[in-house]
Amino acid sequence: MPLHHTMSVELAEWLDTPVGRIVQAWEQKQVDGMVSNMFGYHAIQLGLPHWDLLRANRIPSKTYAHRPDASIGTQGGRLVCEPDHLPFAAQSVDLLVLPHTLEWANDPHQVLREVERVLMPEGRVVITGFNPFSLWGARESLPGLDLKLPVPVPAQVSPGRLKDWFKLLSFEPERGRFGCYVPLCVTETWLHRWRFMDSAGDRWWPVCGAVYAIAAVKRVSGMRLIGPTWRQNKRRRVRRAAVAPAANRVEDRANG
Repeated sequence: MPLHHTMSVELAEWLDTPVGRIVQAWEQKQVDGMVSNMFGYHAIQLGLPHWDLLRANRIPSKTYAHRPDASIGTQGGRLVCEPDHLPFAAQSVDLLVLPHTLEWANDPHQVLREVERVLMPEGRVVITGFNPFSLWGARESLPGLDLKLPVPVPAQVSPGRLKDWFKLLSFEPERGRFGCYVPLCVTETWLHRWRFMDSAGDRWWPVCGAVYAIAAVKRVSGMRLIGPTWRQNKRRRVRRAAVAPAANRVEDRANG
């Protein structure tokens, strides 16, 4: 099995550990808040199909896709595909959620290009991932420590790099959050003792959270001019009107 396929399996298993459940709870809360008011007809979650990150969204058609990893248990109706070659028509999807998908992709930039291709204009993408510039990332860089993240630091995509890719692909970031400032501990007892760092970290060093969630919208050149142009043309038509009914003149004075 290729390295990145192995990592996706390890991540699914790691999320069931004490520290993994903290990450899962934090990401679920952030994604729920980000997708709850996103509308359209088609929503897709790409990766970790056993974890429903579309539950708070009201889009009627939802698809859960994953790579062909035989070790991941799936149910009927799941779509098997490669993230860098999505089997969807251009501009056919309204919302895409990628939970740690870029980290186990062979070419994460190509995955984003595919996301841009299949998204409708003004469509949304929500991405979660590990932050290499965090306490967890620093620990992973030190030799001799037994506890390891399921995704090694070199494979992690930093928020800064992600924002650079957004600019290249005409994405505009809308919302972003960092979380999980507790040290990377094995037992629930020690994790509970360090939970105070979550509130302290969110206040004093917010960009150093171990995980992040970022939402972005696909902007298409010229799409935003439709509304202002329509209003401008409407005003021009009113000025050219030679005679207006009395009721309309009264209404125009009231509006003026």
